[in-house]
Amino acid sequence: MNFKVVTSKFLFLSLLLLALGANASTKEPDVVIKDTVGGVLDRLSVEKEQLGAHPERIYELIQELVIPHFDFSSMSKWVLGKSNWKGASVEQRDVFVDQFRTLLVRTYARALLEYSQEEVKINEVKRNPNSNLVTVKTEVQQPGGDVGIPINYRMHISGGEWKIVDVAVDGISLVRSYRGSFASEIKSNGLDSLLGKLKDKNNKLASSLRNKE
Repeated sequence: MNFKVVTSKFLFLSLLLLALGANASTKEPDVVIKDTVGGVLDRLSVEKEQLGAHPERIYELIQELVIPHFDFSSMSKWVLGKSNWKGASVEQRDVFVDQFRTLLVRTYARALLEYSQEEVKINEVKRNPNSNLVTVKTEVQQPGGDVGIPINYRMHISGGEWKIVDVAVDGISLVRSYRGSFASEIKSNGLDSLLGKLKDKNNKLASSLRNKE
């Protein structure tokens, strides 16, 4: 099963959404993105030598800055698909949410370590009048590049805070891409097979990061 959705460079670029700061509910979505991107990149710069010597510490950074500000429950339901989610047991759902979260964290961990001074421009916030969803449209400019890469962050209010539910990098939706891949595996081999392959993939990602030491 192929879990590769976008290139590692695009995965890094999508990481700019991953660290929404505290008190997000008091800020507009675009302000949240703007304020926190700088903080994340500053942290990477300050800890560059430490992360170079001990790359596994990137997990701590992600756990601190990322996990509390993603709505993984909603993302998991959308990624798994309505019928597959309804057909899954409570235990299977819990395992899937945990493994999907781990997949994103471990995939993005390697990309974060490859940070190379990209800059972010906030373009606009598009609101859906029929729901609490908003899309924050940004553009990532690579050093020396003429054309920026568009990244759209889909956010909604959950528990009084703005949280990420999807990201589209250069038009490629993370949720939709994984949903197609996962649905194919479930149709062919069942949900338990998908869960097993997610665990194997996560173990390999963890090992590959340790091998960077």
